[in-house]
Amino acid sequence: MSAPDTARDTARDTVPGRPPLVLVLPALAGLAFLVLPLAGLLVRAPWSTLGTRLARPEVLDALRLSLVTATAATVLCVLFGVPLAWTLARVPFPGVRLVRALVTVPLVLPPVVGGVALLLAAGRRGIVGGPLESLGITLPFTTAGVVLAQTFVAMPFLVISVEGALRAADLRYEEAAATLGATRWTAFRRVTLPLAAPGVAAGAVLCWARALGEFGATITFAGNFPGETQTMPLAVYLALETDPQAAIVLSLVMLAVSVVVLAALRDRWTGAS
Repeated sequence: MSAPDTARDTARDTVPGRPPLVLVLPALAGLAFLVLPLAGLLVRAPWSTLGTRLARPEVLDALRLSLVTATAATVLCVLFGVPLAWTLARVPFPGVRLVRALVTVPLVLPPVVGGVALLLAAGRRGIVGGPLESLGITLPFTTAGVVLAQTFVAMPFLVISVEGALRAADLRYEEAAATLGATRWTAFRRVTLPLAAPGVAAGAVLCWARALGEFGATITFAGNFPGETQTMPLAVYLALETDPQAAIVLSLVMLAVSVVVLAALRDRWTGAS
């Protein structure tokens, strides 16, 4: 076989031809299925009264509460999730796979079921809630309950992200720090944590976005009280029954937040440049 023939065969093998319609048509249908609802939201939005509706006290209260509770939940996720991820990635112990599975359960657990579980654990007659109630500490149907529900559903995102970053980090840097006399805590602060910082940042952003959009566990465990437990998703649900235009406006805010989060994480999660 001549050199030109070999080159043509190589080009034929490496350069893709026309994509088959049997794949393109379902791909376009899938894209339309995902995009059309968002397009409907944008088309039906009351753009002329958008600013007025966003300035309503109930909308501002729901937005403020969502931002505050989502941020507080993210802080808790970082405080508890980073050590948990480090333990799963660095400490071999019996049952580590079971623990990892338990950590990821909230990802697949229906949020309403998570709310019921929280009630049974931290409710007034719950396993932990009972003793707390005797001390005068009440969690259900309070703002603290919103934070707790958001933390429960959001923490797995951070643990998975940080554990993946820790497993990808080069252990030789930590070993070098140990040979120089650094303690495990010093090595963690000075070496391990900086190496895992991108994973921590990505996980924290995902935690914040998940907490901001939490609905099922929140309404089950914390209720829907304006100014106290009514977050943006709950306000959307309530407005949909009484004022659909307000529900669209609130949905646009949540959509904008989602777009910003995806844009911030595109390099890590979608591989886009």
